[in-house]
Amino acid sequence: MTQTGESQMERYILAHDIGTSSDKAVLVRFDGTIRATASEPYPTYYPNPAWVEQDPADYWKAVCETSKRVLKDNDISPDSIAAIVFSTQAQGVIPVSEDGTVLYPNITWVDGRAEKQAQNIMKKIGGKRLFTLLAGTPIMGKDCIAKIIWLKEERPEVYQNAHRILDVNGYLKFRCTGRMATELSGASGYGFDLKKKTWLSVLPLAGIDMKKLPPLVKSTDMVGGLTEDAAQETGLLAGTPVFGGCDDVQSAAVGSGQSEDGDVHVYLGTSAWVAAATRTGDSFKHGAAAIQSADPAMNLIAGITESAGANIEWIRDQFFRHEKEKYGSGVFNYMDEVIAHVPPGSDGLICTPWMLGERCPVSSTTTRATLFNITMVHTREHLMRAVYEGIAFNIRWILQNFCKDYGIACDDIRIIGGGALDKGWMQILSDVTGRNISVVENPRNAGAVGAAVVALIGLGELASFADAKKFVRVSAVFTPNDENQSVYDTLFSQYQQLYHSLASVYAAANGKRFTEEKVKA
Repeated sequence: MTQTGESQMERYILAHDIGTSSDKAVLVRFDGTIRATASEPYPTYYPNPAWVEQDPADYWKAVCETSKRVLKDNDISPDSIAAIVFSTQAQGVIPVSEDGTVLYPNITWVDGRAEKQAQNIMKKIGGKRLFTLLAGTPIMGKDCIAKIIWLKEERPEVYQNAHRILDVNGYLKFRCTGRMATELSGASGYGFDLKKKTWLSVLPLAGIDMKKLPPLVKSTDMVGGLTEDAAQETGLLAGTPVFGGCDDVQSAAVGSGQSEDGDVHVYLGTSAWVAAATRTGDSFKHGAAAIQSADPAMNLIAGITESAGANIEWIRDQFFRHEKEKYGSGVFNYMDEVIAHVPPGSDGLICTPWMLGERCPVSSTTTRATLFNITMVHTREHLMRAVYEGIAFNIRWILQNFCKDYGIACDDIRIIGGGALDKGWMQILSDVTGRNISVVENPRNAGAVGAAVVALIGLGELASFADAKKFVRVSAVFTPNDENQSVYDTLFSQYQQLYHSLASVYAAANGKRFTEEKVKA
């Protein structure tokens, strides 16, 4: 099929959004609108309790497949692609040899295997208090520092043979360009000095060989051109510019139009987070991390909830299987209809959403989800609503801490991610938090649009990150129902008490279990 003269002239940024469960390739026009998308899932492996791994080869396979498909299905020529950029899940640990061979699966951001190493590192550096003074925050078994030391202790041959340890974004940039580099926001997931813009000085004290960490680049830096081999695999042109990109929280801040001082956005997908842009905030409090923004001049305060939409999918798969088969992708609309008949507060049923442990508002590798106060009157519909409400309680807790710890008003909140399309959930979120919330257009693609902005700045097509605001439009606004406020205030207090009451019980139940490997038959 022959392209028209107009479409031949149009150029795109190919942004890959590498999430927890899939890659989405998004063709973004230079005005920020979306031309086309293509998605490809990849598996996650759970070889031991608290272990969560993925095969980096699956990321690259998905990138190649979606790149070719998004061009072919939309009759777009490879020479229309002006640049490639990645927005990726953060805090991956991928050891590779000098030629780029992967030596061990990606130890993903939700993996919590390294609690023993985390405690030992802090003891080695003078205890938790001194470590916190040096690093800005204590660490736990989900943090990259601890996971790298886990490799050093538990897989010494892998550690010794590792030329570099890459995050997901760094691995994909290497597959594209042959150059190993870590972008600044990705370095924040390991240990990054926000003032000096370099690796944190505590890393070598923890026992990490700094030669194994790659050189640093900015999000808007061109890392290199697509190699001949990568071009053949992706169906793109050799030499196509590949930019530094950034992690998913950072790209979402840009793509939501919330990248200026005091701006707040909430992402609701497989996981969830609350993030606030700041010029001066650089401290870690109540599980929230001060990290590098995609904009080198800004920081982000990010509070990450490890399991959000994944909990809802679990409920769907375990309790609404028949409806899933009957309605397909419309099952969530059905679920919204039936939970609308359950009163706010789910008749006293509370669900804490910590199926994978938690980072924020509380940091724990051992805490898990709980159903509290279940009675004979409760149904599966009550359980479904309680899950929605539990995630909303977690977000309220994070917002409350942002106001108290950082002085951020949190009164202009934008919602992105697939969860933003669920109107029932959005009303629950507004009611639980007591705040107005705005949903942006194309909320599923906000991260990819944010990554495209990074590339457009790198190409010189945009002058600054502030220009991203003109790309973003609000499609819906939800306001809290005052009648539900007292119910949710009471349950929120009980929700917080549940964590504090059960934290030691969870530690006793799971502390040893989560650090042991399964015995192979």
